[in-house]
Amino acid sequence: MNRVALAACLLFAIGPFAQAPNSVSGPPRRITAASFWLMPDMFPAAAHKSCDNAPQPPSFAECFINQMAKAGAAPAAVAFTRMLYKQNGGDVGIMTGFHAVGPVDVAFVTYPLRANTNYGLLFVNGTPKIVNAEDLKLLDQKGMQQSPQFQNTKAQFPNVAVWPGDRDGTTWPNSNPNSEGGVSFTLGYPLTNGCHACARAGFAEFNWKFGPAGKFLGTTFMGMTPPPMQ
Repeated sequence: MNRVALAACLLFAIGPFAQAPNSVSGPPRRITAASFWLMPDMFPAAAHKSCDNAPQPPSFAECFINQMAKAGAAPAAVAFTRMLYKQNGGDVGIMTGFHAVGPVDVAFVTYPLRANTNYGLLFVNGTPKIVNAEDLKLLDQKGMQQSPQFQNTKAQFPNVAVWPGDRDGTTWPNSNPNSEGGVSFTLGYPLTNGCHACARAGFAEFNWKFGPAGKFLGTTFMGMTPPPMQ
């Protein structure tokens, strides 16, 4: 068999089932601290300058992500931002902190294009691959609203509602083993009287539960802290 025929046979044997090694341009198989990027203070302004008048396509957000590599971000950091961008419907997030826990890990994210709530927290490497801890639809709000604590607070603050967490990027959530053999995290969320800048009505705590293989099992309302003293 000549070399050309041998190469053709090998290509057929590998066929469509062959997979390239983990590519830095595609979604990482496992999210790690390699996706962290210490974003320079001047980066958002410089990216805006480059993208404000960029021709279409790409979109402004895509142009903004393209500027990351030019500013020194590692390929893994850019790949993580692209993956998050596709999952969350077009919100640009940059990993600015990573904490390995296992089987689910925790990542802090900065959202440089938002007007408010520029920081968030993700549970990563489980199932789903990324669980957004600031997705209020995932919270056990029914359990919260039925609690006497919440009813008492609502009597004082009629428009009370839960808002995404105030994440500073330095305080990691408490983690503990759970009865399913996995890990659970406890997170607090601010309660405000109707708007982001309205009167604070305390904090609500929720438990995020994951199974032994990292499958997300849901959240449970844990309790509330009282409103700040006037």
